Amino acid sequence: MSTAAQVLAVVIAVILTVVFVMEAFLWKHPKLYPMFLTDPEHFGSVRLWTINMGFYNLTTAIALVAGVVLAANGHESAGHALVVFTAAQHTFMAVVLVVSERRLWLNSLMEGIPALALLILVTA
Repeated sequence: MSTAAQVLAVVIAVILTVVFVMEAFLWKHPKLYPMFLTDPEHFGSVRLWTINMGFYNLTTAIALVAGVVLAANGHESAGHALVVFTAAQHTFMAVVLVVSERRLWLNSLMEGIPALALLILVTA
């Protein structure tokens, strides 16, 4: 795996960790209402998905870092497979996000573009 791919994977992992904190702990903050399309009156309904999505993003970040660590320590195939899967998964999920809610197009781009760039880097 190239150094550029490793760096991008770690950058994406950091971004996903920040998103994890926002989704799992800060989702009620008024500044995040537009990002998550939440209203205070719906907090009870969205609590479950925001917290679960937060932890989903954390485990994805861990998978990316694990893939980079594996690849850098003699387990190139395993690390490469983990990074390819994770990049492909987030590329796909970005498409699902915008198809399911067009107002989240910016979120979709922020998720999909780095993931697609990583996918291209690790499969080229």
